[in-house]
Amino acid sequence: MSGVTEELGRLRARLPQLTGAVAASVDGLVIAEDSSSAIEAEGVAALTAAALGVSLRLADATGRGDFRELLVRGEEGYVATYAAGASAVLTLLAGPRINVGRLHLEARRAGARIGDLVDVPNTVGTHLST
Repeated sequence: MSGVTEELGRLRARLPQLTGAVAASVDGLVIAEDSSSAIEAEGVAALTAAALGVSLRLADATGRGDFRELLVRGEEGYVATYAAGASAVLTLLAGPRINVGRLHLEARRAGARIGDLVDVPNTVGTHLST
């Protein structure tokens, strides 16, 4: 989807500390990716789907409502996943010096725009939900 790819490019332009961005379906299929590093988008999408499954169960078990985002901080930076509509997620890789507040702000906006692009009513298939 070229609109999703364009949104990822705009997001990376606004956040230069991002080293990768992957938009994927909730079941782990890559929709679009934009990366300056040697990440394997398919692997990131599959791992995101697994993390999403755990996150959904944890949010439900603790009464926290629908999934919105997940942040993992490692020694070399961050992996952040955001809801992108009902059928997709946005996973971002960022360096350790990123402003996490700005990351959240920009990623939430981008996730909403990507959700608008991928959640177009489909008369042929079924609609996934998180």
